[in-house]
Amino acid sequence: MAEKRAEKRKFNTEAWEPKTQIGRMVKEGTISDISYIMDKGLPLLEPEIVDALLPDLEEQVLDVKLVQRMHKSGRRARYRATVVVGNKNGYVGVGMGKSKEVGPAIRKAIAHAKLSLIKVRVGCGSWECGCGSPHSIPFTAKGACGSVKVELLPAPRGVGLVAGNVAKAVLGLAGVKDAWTKTFGDTRTTYNFAEATFDALNNLNFVRCLPNQKEKLGLTEGRVL
Repeated sequence: MAEKRAEKRKFNTEAWEPKTQIGRMVKEGTISDISYIMDKGLPLLEPEIVDALLPDLEEQVLDVKLVQRMHKSGRRARYRATVVVGNKNGYVGVGMGKSKEVGPAIRKAIAHAKLSLIKVRVGCGSWECGCGSPHSIPFTAKGACGSVKVELLPAPRGVGLVAGNVAKAVLGLAGVKDAWTKTFGDTRTTYNFAEATFDALNNLNFVRCLPNQKEKLGLTEGRVL
């Protein structure tokens, strides 16, 4: 079950010591927009970069489970955490972390989610609406992870997120307010469900549109002003 609460954490830029060139450029102020890093395809290797450029990022723990595996010395148990991060304004990421304790597992999942951050395309692709404002998705998208397949469909304004709790958490933190969803497979596996929804949102970025189509759909990438 997805938790309803999303948390914001303050980040101290002065205490951060960057280990990569991109991190040093961010701390010096040479790079002040995360869209520049994503558009240029620069490597995002430090979660602190996301903390510095997106201070309004929220974190939500979707699931924490105890998993076991067999070893020659016996059974080994670890905690697996699934986390989604987003600013509810065009950026979202999903991550998973494992550890012997719950706290470190959640922290690993948060770091992984920040490093997998993507820009989300929003718009109004529903034939029932056509308002041109970025409240839904511009067109249908499909995503998959394991046995889970998710299909996202544009919805008119006011419908809300017609989805399961996990997909609703991912879409909500991505900034999508109205959408219909279709799911196939074992959606009880929280990570696969979240990753399939995340994959569908990521696949929106690979659809090419003409300028007049973008204007008609109200298509916006990343932060909505």
